[in-house]
Amino acid sequence: MQHRTLGRTGISISPIALGCWPIAGMTSLQVNESDSLATLQAAVDHGVNFLDTAYCYGADGESEKRIAQALGHRRDELVIATKGGLHWDDNLDRVLDSRPETIKRECDESLQRLDTDHVDLLYLHAPDGDTPMSEVAGGFKDLIEAGKTRSVGLSNTSLEQMRAFAEVCPVTAYQPPYNMIQRDIERDGRLAWCVENDVSVCVYWPLMKGLLAGKLTRGHVFDPKDGRKKYPMFQGDEWQRNQDLLDALRPIADDAGVSMSQLTLNWTITQPGITCALVGAKRPDQIIENVGGMNCLLSDDHRARIDAALAARGEPVTVSPI
Repeated sequence: MQHRTLGRTGISISPIALGCWPIAGMTSLQVNESDSLATLQAAVDHGVNFLDTAYCYGADGESEKRIAQALGHRRDELVIATKGGLHWDDNLDRVLDSRPETIKRECDESLQRLDTDHVDLLYLHAPDGDTPMSEVAGGFKDLIEAGKTRSVGLSNTSLEQMRAFAEVCPVTAYQPPYNMIQRDIERDGRLAWCVENDVSVCVYWPLMKGLLAGKLTRGHVFDPKDGRKKYPMFQGDEWQRNQDLLDALRPIADDAGVSMSQLTLNWTITQPGITCALVGAKRPDQIIENVGGMNCLLSDDHRARIDAALAARGEPVTVSPI
């Protein structure tokens, strides 16, 4: 599958990006440095040029630091996105702060961790609810003008917030949660706004934290330290309905000759208006399998059967990521 253009920038990105939250090791189990470095290298070796990280990915920026350690010598091959406006306090509680001075300070620290003088895309991780979006946008615009980022994106924002931000600073990308069973952006106007304004939509949770990879069986028991068990998707009736969906999708994947994750990712990146999907990984084999989602081909019949399975599943409980 050909690379795609990031907004109006001319920057070329792979339709599958490596989401670098898991390698931070904060909520994912069995993460270690050697596997993380190998995962980063495998991603680029197998056709992924787009890496997505954040200031808060890791208690002390472990994700950004590992990118520099593994791939610093290949910087020219990479499109790096990071985010600001969300950090951890001394108790590792999440703090939202999107004041311009905070965004600028975090950007500078991210550049130091990444060992680069600029990133290709800098997102607002999430609004803090207090700082006016016009002020937030002004801070990001300053960073573009200073050459510290080539472009700016938004994540976890409403349509109203996106419009207000765009009045002050150009928006290149938008990063929402989106997958087969979480499709709010198709209904509430955010996806349409992005399409109308040439804003790339780079979605996270395309596999719904591993659920749509089909490897969690109906009787799976989550480790107490596994952060996924807190989400409604992994509980009660929602869990059973999702397992019913997976039972319907497996024969389609088998018929197409692909894995469940490849089926899901190919469906995602070929939906109208979707530019790329961010896929997390903590071992090389995971990203290598997922990269296959860029290259498989689903027939019209496969897609019709997927649509029927999704219709039978019905609307899920809304999951708030922030």
